[in-house]
Amino acid sequence: MKNTALTHIHEALGAKMLPFAGYNMPITYEGINAEHETVRTAVGVFDVSHMGEFLLSGPNALALIQKVTSNDAATLTDGRVQYSCLPNNDGGIVDDLLVYKIKDEKYLLVVNASNIDKDWDWISAHNDLGVDMKNISDDYSLLAIQGPKAAEALQSLTSVDLAAIKYYHFEVGDFAGIENVIISATGYTGAGGFEIYCKNEEVEQIWNKVFEAGAPFGIQPIGLAARDTLRLEMGFCLYGNDINDITSPIEAGLGWITKFNKEFTNSANLKVQKEAGVTKKLVGFEMQERAIPRHDYEIVDANGNPIGIVTSGTMAPSLNKGIGMGYVTTENAAVDSEIFIRIRKKDVPAKVVKMPFYKN
Repeated sequence: MKNTALTHIHEALGAKMLPFAGYNMPITYEGINAEHETVRTAVGVFDVSHMGEFLLSGPNALALIQKVTSNDAATLTDGRVQYSCLPNNDGGIVDDLLVYKIKDEKYLLVVNASNIDKDWDWISAHNDLGVDMKNISDDYSLLAIQGPKAAEALQSLTSVDLAAIKYYHFEVGDFAGIENVIISATGYTGAGGFEIYCKNEEVEQIWNKVFEAGAPFGIQPIGLAARDTLRLEMGFCLYGNDINDITSPIEAGLGWITKFNKEFTNSANLKVQKEAGVTKKLVGFEMQERAIPRHDYEIVDANGNPIGIVTSGTMAPSLNKGIGMGYVTTENAAVDSEIFIRIRKKDVPAKVVKMPFYKN
């Protein structure tokens, strides 16, 4: 079991620690609902140093990224971030990821913790272009500082104008007394805020100064459990639940990051799928009675016929109702369609809704 550079701090704060993607990670501190509310209304800090980072550089770095990712990275300018995915050869997804353009011929790929080795092997296997690849995952830490008060709480720590960093843009600058920190206006909560990339030996200083500066704004440490409820309220996919090796980006509603103005892994087949249509789609749904849908619960129609499966579900803290995502047959995927979630042999009514669930 790996630790992050901040594990000792989480333990000292009394966090409930559990294994996640091979790491000993904080799941909750004071409780999911309270932590969720902190991020929605103030500012909270997640240690997500388990995430993976790859540096790709050289004249063919962009060409390799274009070859293995579904989105069009050629549209990136310096200081821009792009959400994308790595399609496999069978119609599924190796992983979803972020692509950072640092400058011409230099890119940072940020991948899911559970897929670091798998993604590295996949991209390496396609690197017949002489691109210099470095896996820096074990050397770097990542803090997600999320919430509507994040910019105000952090501004005293940097000379970078945080409010001027647009969504999915980043700056490299000074932060909490450390130089060359990536300050990125990205996140997985829908609450605004920043993600801070630094070296492992720098992160404790940054953590301490962030909490000192954020104290007047009600800053709190937040665990991975609230990260999951926050992302689900926004309808963001979680790899391993809502997308995986056998779900296609078209089925998952990720057509918007699947660009056919270039060739990439399995692009010809995915293009056919987009044009011909798919037999199942990922939808969001709200429970019509007090009930909590869970991963792998069966979805049925009014006659009890199986039509799909729940991929993510929770009692949404901001909405006080059961919400979920799942794949259903295309004829049952339209907004307002009535579906039923089979919970302990009872078919509980639900309604397909447009995501995000939480409108801020």
